Amino acid sequence: MYGNEGNFDLYIYDLLKEAGITAQYQATDIHELQQALATASKTQTGEQGRPDYIAVVEGYVLVIEDKADRDKLCLRDNDGGISQSVKATTDYALNGALFYARKIIDGSTYKKVFAFGNAGDAKHHTLQPLFVSPDEVIELESVETFENFSARNIEKFYRYAVMGETPPEELQHDEIMTRTKELHEQFRNYGGLSDREKPLVVSAILLALQEKEYGFSLDSLTGDDTNTDGEKLYTQLEKSLKRAKVAPEVKLNQVLKQFEFINTRPVLSEHNEKLNKSPLKSFAEYINNEIYSAIELNSTPKDYLGMFYGEFVRYSGGDGQTLGVVVTPPHITELFCDLVDLKPDDVIFDPCCGTGGFLVAGMHRMLNSAKTDIQRKHIKEKQIYGIELRDDMFSIATTNMILRGDGQSNLTCGDFFRTDSAEL
Repeated sequence: MYGNEGNFDLYIYDLLKEAGITAQYQATDIHELQQALATASKTQTGEQGRPDYIAVVEGYVLVIEDKADRDKLCLRDNDGGISQSVKATTDYALNGALFYARKIIDGSTYKKVFAFGNAGDAKHHTLQPLFVSPDEVIELESVETFENFSARNIEKFYRYAVMGETPPEELQHDEIMTRTKELHEQFRNYGGLSDREKPLVVSAILLALQEKEYGFSLDSLTGDDTNTDGEKLYTQLEKSLKRAKVAPEVKLNQVLKQFEFINTRPVLSEHNEKLNKSPLKSFAEYINNEIYSAIELNSTPKDYLGMFYGEFVRYSGGDGQTLGVVVTPPHITELFCDLVDLKPDDVIFDPCCGTGGFLVAGMHRMLNSAKTDIQRKHIKEKQIYGIELRDDMFSIATTNMILRGDGQSNLTCGDFFRTDSAEL
C-alpha cells in the first residue's frame, strides 16, 4: 500500500490520524511556532525550518521528522549523545527532530515537546520519541503508534513515562493484593471456605453489589434466621445475572448452581458474636468498601477475579496444581494482545478460558480501539468466545465479563476437545 520512499510520510500521517491527532505537514498555523521556526532550517543557515509534521496536543508540541532509510534514524556523538552537527540534523530523523524541538522551546512559550524520529517504511520502521524541555532531553522507548500522544492519553503518558510516576493500575494491583490477603484471613477464620469457594464468594458479592443501583442495600443483611443473609445475597446475585441477560436458561442455571452454597450454608448467614454480624455481611462490607469501589472494572484489562483466585491458592499454601489451575498473569495476557496486533474487527476465541483473563484483556483492547458505540456493542455480542471445562472457573469467567458490561459473551462450559467444530 505504501512505497519505501516519499509515502512513508503518508504512512506517518495515517498513524497520526488514527490516534485523532491533527498534524500539519511542513507548516503550522500557530503564530508563535511560525516565529520560532522562522530561522530554524536544519542546514543551520537561518532559513525557514520545516518539520515533516507538527501538532499541538493539550499544550504539548509534537514535532516529527521522517526518513525512509532505517539507518538514518539517529547519529550520535562520541560521548553517545544525539549529535547536533549540520550533517546529523539534516540527514538523520531523530537529530533533526531534536533540533526543531530546541528551536521551539527557545522561541516560544511551549516548553514541553515530544520530538519523534521515524525511519523506515510502512512494514519495517522505528518510531522513536524524545521528551524535550528547557532543562533536559529524555530518550523514551520506541512506540508502534501515536495513541499515547492523543488528547486523552498524552498527559497520563507524560506523568508516567517522563515524570516516572507509578501508574495507578500498578498501585491498584498492590492494594488489591493486600486486600486479598486480608480477605483470605476473614474467609478462613469466619467462613470455613475452601480454596475453590473463596473466589466464588467474591464473584457473587461483586455481582450482588451491582444491584445497589436498583435498591439493594447491605443494611438489609440483618442476620435473620428465617430470611437469611445467604438467601438475600443469592437473590440479588440471581437478579444481577438476569439483568445481564445471561442466556440461554441452561447457562444461567449452570452459573447459579455454583453459588448455591452461599444460600444453603448456615455458618455464612448466622450472627457471629465476634463480628457482631453474619460472616456474609462482613465479607460483603469489606468487598464493597475495599475492593468494589477501588476497581474500575470497565476501564482495566486486568483479570482481578483471576488474580484473587491465584492469590487465594497461594495464601492457602498451594501452587494451584492441587486444583488443576494455572491463572495467566495480566502482563502475559496484555503481551499476547500486542503480539497478535489485536484490532477491533478481530474475533477472540480461547478454548480453555479459565477465569477469562485473555478474553478480558482482548475485549479491553478491542473496545478501546473501536470508533463507535455500535462497533463496541458488536464486539461484546459477536466477537468474544470462550470454552471452559470447570464449572467454577466458567462461572467466574461469566462474572468477569458481566462486571465489564458484557453478559452476552459466547462462553460455553464444556470440553473443547470434545466440542464439534461445527458448534464453534
